[in-house]
Amino acid sequence: MHGSEMQAMSRQVEGLLDEFRDVGDPVAEARAEELVRSLMALYAAALDRVLEIARDSGAADGGETIVRALADDDLVGSLLILHDLHPDDVDTRIQAALDRVRPYLGSHAGGIDYVGVDEAGVAHLTLQGSCNGCPSSSVTVTMTVESAVLEAAPEVSAVEVVGVVAETKPAALLQIGLRPGLESHRAAEADPDDEWGHVHAVPDPGIVSRVMLGSADVLLANLGGTAYAYRDACPRCLAPLSGGRLDGDVLACPSCAARFDVRLAGRGLEAATGHLTPLPMLPDGHGWKVAMPGGVPA
Repeated sequence: MHGSEMQAMSRQVEGLLDEFRDVGDPVAEARAEELVRSLMALYAAALDRVLEIARDSGAADGGETIVRALADDDLVGSLLILHDLHPDDVDTRIQAALDRVRPYLGSHAGGIDYVGVDEAGVAHLTLQGSCNGCPSSSVTVTMTVESAVLEAAPEVSAVEVVGVVAETKPAALLQIGLRPGLESHRAAEADPDDEWGHVHAVPDPGIVSRVMLGSADVLLANLGGTAYAYRDACPRCLAPLSGGRLDGDVLACPSCAARFDVRLAGRGLEAATGHLTPLPMLPDGHGWKVAMPGGVPA
């Protein structure tokens, strides 16, 4: 089970409680809510005891390695956050999430600063600078930052990003490093949320491949362990790029020989070549989420 499955189960519990409320029986409603509170209290006590046992384990570091492994697990970490037992506070977790995407934001959409979480639970961030010459999109920048923050700090009610400038150009490239164990290419599938597709794995280093996300053709590339995703269409001749070959960071179109820098957001290397359409990627515990915003036609 990972974060999205746990969120689905939480929504199911809320839905069941709403059904009790809709029945109009105050006794049944109160008993149902008491049952949920009792179960949550039991889980909280058990998790607290697990952390206590880990810290009393006699390990040289006082059990902190075990506690960290528990906190870094998607499911256990989410439960620790839910019961206010996580070793990292909300600010630390948000900063860590931003650190994972900041290098790519710095290259393509400017740096991002974390301001803090206000009393209403809204996380405030400020985007600094802009990318000169490469495509950017307020939709994809905001979508990727929001996803990273909300996964790290589910108690946050909303994310507000100030300084994102809307443009009519294609989406900015926001990529993160390749997760261990995802080196071989497997099939992709459409995500129920039409703004994101899901990719199980990416190709081997130095290889490009094509997958279908919904009705969109997506090009996946692996440059030395870093995954990149683009729309699989050459901006010069509109032919697929997935049959091309990588020469270092450069991908050549197999139809018109136009060359593009995959690492630098798909910049064309010749005059009037155009620019590839990059798609943001984030890991989701079972592969990768690939952003397919409405501004990128399927």
